[in-house]
Amino acid sequence: MMKNKFLPLGSIVQLNSGSKKLMITGYLVSSPDYPDQVFDYCGCMYPEGIVRSDTICIFNHSEIIKIIFKGYLDLDEKKYLELINDKKNLLK
Repeated sequence: MMKNKFLPLGSIVQLNSGSKKLMITGYLVSSPDYPDQVFDYCGCMYPEGIVRSDTICIFNHSEIIKIIFKGYLDLDEKKYLELINDKKNLLK
């Protein structure tokens, strides 16, 4: 397992619940459908992208079965991932 739980934005993954690839577009999101839960990621279908606002997917790291592509990671992203990883630990 990687040191940081979170994958960089732009990473492309496959979940255990489907055959469609998803691209990670955000972190620590909530949904009106699940008001008591904060999800690790939001994403869009790949390669289509965000075609409608109601097609954004929310999911947790534990649902990822395959990392197809790891997104770009620079110093800014590394610092941000550390920050949200700390925030996620506080939510537990």
